[in-house]
Amino acid sequence: MIRNFLFSIFFFSGIIILSLIFLPSLFFPQKVVLFGGKLMGYWTGFCLRFFLNVKIKIKGKENIIKNEKFFIAASHQSMFETFYLQTIFDSPVFILKKELTLIPVFGWYLKKIGSISIKRNKITKDNSDFFENIFQKLKNTKRPLIIFPQGTRVLPDERPPFKKGVSRIYEELKIICQPVAINSGYVWPKRGQKKQKKNITISILKPIHPGISKNDFLKNLENSIYAELDSLD
Repeated sequence: MIRNFLFSIFFFSGIIILSLIFLPSLFFPQKVVLFGGKLMGYWTGFCLRFFLNVKIKIKGKENIIKNEKFFIAASHQSMFETFYLQTIFDSPVFILKKELTLIPVFGWYLKKIGSISIKRNKITKDNSDFFENIFQKLKNTKRPLIIFPQGTRVLPDERPPFKKGVSRIYEELKIICQPVAINSGYVWPKRGQKKQKKNITISILKPIHPGISKNDFLKNLENSIYAELDSLD
């Protein structure tokens, strides 16, 4: 209980302090803000190790795609991956729900780093331009795109079907997909106390190349990530 309290105090205080320190960076080139995002990722890892004695393991580094455009499809069990994945991959472009960009200060940062927002389950002008926005972002950057195909944070033992949006991205972009399985929910669940003296494993799986149907892609992606999560339990 005490360690959970200390973790929360120091983690969120650190995020707030970094946000305030980097506030002037909103008027500077984007790379300055992206550096702040990486620092938040490293701070997340430090707090987990120092206060909860949690080890972070990375499997499959040899599978990381290099020198090609790609997008990341990652499982989503906690806040952990939204911060820490920025330390592994080159400042990914996040696809996220529109509401997050409306949060004061935090939303400003999300817009500055080029995040792509979408209103869930709604047909809007912004949503109709969704893929055009992605094309333009990827054309002008070497950063990978990242999406959480489960749509929201889930419990470690939940296995909801992946949202079809990820298969549309695969079909439209025609670039390699980097599947990533993360069992962070066993340490940092969406509800309840955080766990001590456990491991978080980030498993970078073999890429899925373009060229198969979007239905087969979705099935392959879902099966590979859930099979890996089952092996990490």
